Amino acid sequence: MSGRSRVEIPAGLEARRALGAPWGAWLDRLPGLVEGLQEDWELTIEGAPRHGYCSLVLPVGTAEAEPAMLKVAFPDEESEHEALGLTTWAGNGAVRLLRADPRRRALLLERLDADASLAAVPDLDACEVVAGLYARLHVPAPGRLRPLTSYVDRWAADLAALPARGPLPRRLVEQATSLARDLVADPASDGTLIHADLHFDNVLRGRREPWLAIDPKPVSGDPHFEPAPMLWNRWDEVVAGDGVRPAVRRRFHTLVDAARLDEDRARDWAIVRMVLNASWTVRDAQRSGAALTAVDQEWVTTCIAIAKAVQD
Repeated sequence: MSGRSRVEIPAGLEARRALGAPWGAWLDRLPGLVEGLQEDWELTIEGAPRHGYCSLVLPVGTAEAEPAMLKVAFPDEESEHEALGLTTWAGNGAVRLLRADPRRRALLLERLDADASLAAVPDLDACEVVAGLYARLHVPAPGRLRPLTSYVDRWAADLAALPARGPLPRRLVEQATSLARDLVADPASDGTLIHADLHFDNVLRGRREPWLAIDPKPVSGDPHFEPAPMLWNRWDEVVAGDGVRPAVRRRFHTLVDAARLDEDRARDWAIVRMVLNASWTVRDAQRSGAALTAVDQEWVTTCIAIAKAVQD
């Protein structure tokens, strides 16, 4: 696909219509949004579209013949400040932002190698790369970013409201709730710009640097919030190894040691994040009135296993 032809929405992204009317309305607008951005920014589409969970990404050429990627995201809370985060980093450890239109949730980004991520690198080596990126990305947060504690305070209340008789171990829910409240009360839990979703697939090979982070969910938070996604991604390798607990702990300690994080604080955040992830899956099933699917149950089991594995 090249030129100013109308973009076709990938089937995987089109399937998001099932999530409700806001998604359907955005997907209906999306081809027109892309056409408008092509016209306004003088872009030429140079390849097939890709997509994440909530964004369309297209390889494009600019009027200056610079290879770039056009990203148009669903207008939700997570995408609201992506441009602000990337502007703050200015290419230091992250993909460089060339242009942005926050109203249309559109970003023009330097082109990285979308087929070369840390997913192809041995997991502990990849953990060391990510730990090195932490040191560069964790800078003072811009004032406009939402504080992490504002989210966690709400999430802790939801955890506390879970029924005592449920699929999640009550002791673990109570532990995560208590830890979350303690972390919310700690001033150190806000103030640092964090990526919040840094994992193997969100680090791509670049031209100006070997590895650069993409797709941030920027908040003003705590660097110790970051490691959890590196524990649950590439889970098939964890279960195929010498045991879940040692495999999870190797990743966790590699990240903590290489990034010089406080082990106890990183562990507390990992427990909170994993129990929250499991609780959201349970709540979604409860709201729909359906039992947990096999996939849901597997994810809940994974979350519980990680929360237990990082503890002594």
